[in-house]
Amino acid sequence: MMKIPQHIAIILDGNGRWAKSKGMPRNYGHKAGAKNVEKICDIAGHMGIKYLTVYAFSTENWLRPQNEVDELMRLLGSYMKTCLKTAKKNNMRVRVLGDITRLTPQLQEQIRELEKVSSSYDGFNFQIALNYGSRDEMMRAVKKMYGDVKAGRLSEDDINEEIFSRYLDTADIPDPDLLIRTSGEQRLSNYLLWQLAYSEFYFTKVHWPDFDEAELKKAVEAYNYRERRFGGLS
Repeated sequence: MMKIPQHIAIILDGNGRWAKSKGMPRNYGHKAGAKNVEKICDIAGHMGIKYLTVYAFSTENWLRPQNEVDELMRLLGSYMKTCLKTAKKNNMRVRVLGDITRLTPQLQEQIRELEKVSSSYDGFNFQIALNYGSRDEMMRAVKKMYGDVKAGRLSEDDINEEIFSRYLDTADIPDPDLLIRTSGEQRLSNYLLWQLAYSEFYFTKVHWPDFDEAELKKAVEAYNYRERRFGGLS
């Protein structure tokens, strides 16, 4: 019997290359990629996966051409509206990881509404990393922790890995069992560096818009062939 990972994290890569292969602009690929996120959420839930975390927009993505960034922001706003309906339909709790303060006030409000409305749903957990970078996340965590120590709410002697984890964006979310990156790249790109310490990695050349149920099952099958160890040598 195939073992299903509790938590899968995905780096959604290849939207632009997928669009280029079809003679279309990059934004066409981003739209197709956004639609595919919804499909994979549904598939993952039916497979028994409890948590799915996707890398939608990194802190480095602001360096892309301004017209592409603007279109991505519009697309994210539209997706938040769709996600609100999907969350209710699928009993799906949605949380956003990252520093949302750089996003537009309207998008920030959409995020807060989505998180509030879906907070009581317990069928599936979907995390979206927006304006997220793992180094930024850890720096924000250190600053919050330092503030608590300075205010007397936390003792320096009590600080350990478990305490530090509580200050991360993923505070009450289990670490990923499996990381998937599409489109052939084989690097983490500043994604969940703390949380992925003991995760299995799976890389595929398939571009994200073409990543479907069959491809997800291939990744899970590959995960099943791995011998999971958490420290120490055999």
